[in-house]
Amino acid sequence: MFKPAGVPARDLETIALRLDELEALRLADRDGLYHDEAARRMGVSRATFGRLVTSARQKVAAALLGPKAIEIKGGRITMTDKRRFQCNECGYVFDVPFGTGRPEQCPQCSSTNVSRADSPGAGGRCRRRGACGGGGRGRRHRRRAAGRPIVNPAIPTPAQPNQENET
Repeated sequence: MFKPAGVPARDLETIALRLDELEALRLADRDGLYHDEAARRMGVSRATFGRLVTSARQKVAAALLGPKAIEIKGGRITMTDKRRFQCNECGYVFDVPFGTGRPEQCPQCSSTNVSRADSPGAGGRCRRRGACGGGGRGRRHRRRAAGRPIVNPAIPTPAQPNQENET
């Protein structure tokens, strides 16, 4: 349960936030996934995901502005018994049972550069919106970080004149 500080829970109205709504918030707002990808991960339709995230946002806003307490409970959920990891060096994807801890190295190439395959940015895929368009994490973002502009070859620049402008 989440509640405003300094207010006894008995004095607050409670809003029930279901687990599936909380998961929709996590995927859309914390992880920044587009609705179609988030819906796929939850195993629901894009429309259902949209309804879940809208309902969750309305409940959280009502609680923050209320003030009201948020109680997390219920909802339709499915738990998996494995976690999926990917080697960021060789790309090998492998499953590890829950409760065994994080793998120290890739079973394929022994690299220690291993991350969750279901987390944002895993496997070299970027979830950032913008110039990269959501793919190709390293190269384009490193270029921006180094201060070099991202150049789209389809858009003419002064250094790259359009054929029509050269006459």
